Amino acid sequence: MFVIIGIVTVFVCVLGGYVAMGGKLAVLWQPFEVVIIVGAAIGAVIIGNPKSVIGKLGKGVGKAAKGPAYKKEDYIELLSVQYQIFKMARSKGMLTLESHIENPDESDLFNQFPSFHNNHHAVEFVCDYLRMMSLGSETAHEMEALMDEEIETHHHENHRVAAAIQAMADALPALGIVAAVLGVIKTMGSISEPPEVLGKLIGGALVGTFLGVFVAYGMVGPIAQVLGTVHEAETKYYQCMKSGILAYLNGYAPAVCVEFARKSLESDVRPTFYEVEEATSALPAPA
Repeated sequence: MFVIIGIVTVFVCVLGGYVAMGGKLAVLWQPFEVVIIVGAAIGAVIIGNPKSVIGKLGKGVGKAAKGPAYKKEDYIELLSVQYQIFKMARSKGMLTLESHIENPDESDLFNQFPSFHNNHHAVEFVCDYLRMMSLGSETAHEMEALMDEEIETHHHENHRVAAAIQAMADALPALGIVAAVLGVIKTMGSISEPPEVLGKLIGGALVGTFLGVFVAYGMVGPIAQVLGTVHEAETKYYQCMKSGILAYLNGYAPAVCVEFARKSLESDVRPTFYEVEEATSALPAPA
């Protein structure tokens, strides 16, 4: 929502200010300049990135438009599912989690938490490490190193998408100059025309520079920046799970493990201790 509001603000202020100065919007309509600039920028991104990244660009823009995927309510649910897992493991043993780990889609435990259950990657992350724990891997520092590596890999994959969009933003001003130079070359071929014709041609050429800078700093660059923020929020979601699991491996009680996980969250989405306590108190006893 804020991305859309920001883009509308950019257009209104730039184009509105131009019109208020007496400029004519029709002069800015240079479709072939747009083809040169945007087309070349897209081509450059295709050249510089693998298929796996190119295939995620559209989805990345959509994620940027939606903003961070996780709100306080999602983290309360995440902390609640961790509490329920740790409580079941502590009271009945890790082996009781086996059916939930091996078939999470039909797990009564995970089905209590629909947002978490629908997050395939988060469920897979938790189940993988619970499986390792049930198989006897209980050395906290080794598990932490493995989690850090997996989270870093996930973050790197996301960063490549944001970096590709940022690279497009960086290229657009230069490609705008390319379009402007081509416009000047076209104008020089009409040097014998009267001043009013030459003025129109030169103005059209300069639109290329304007479009390159405008699209780069008014749209594409900010989209890359907000996408990076969204990816950082996703990383924090995994770090919250990591903190809870490591606390359990170190022998803490379920309530304390959840508190470790809660403390890893940023202040704008971190629920209070009492909000988490209220949520976990309302959970049914592990079956």
